[in-house]
Amino acid sequence: MSKIYPSVFKMISNFSKELGTYIAQGAPNVTEEDYKERLETCLKCPSLKRNVMRCTTCGCKLEQKAKWKTADCPENKWKSQNEKK
Repeated sequence: MSKIYPSVFKMISNFSKELGTYIAQGAPNVTEEDYKERLETCLKCPSLKRNVMRCTTCGCKLEQKAKWKTADCPENKWKSQNEKK
């Protein structure tokens, strides 16, 4: 799997979409247990650039994105949090 990020414009678009949904839903966060589970899933993923904890599929910084209940893994590896978008 490639370790090259999406274009800057695509990363901005991805982040803006995730942030907009997060704010619109009232900024809900996952539980500490789910956060740890998400990060553990990311650590096993070949799309992770470990030295910066950034996903090479979407370009997001995972230590923040994994906290957001409204955020999804671009490769559908996180369990659903049942938030409607």
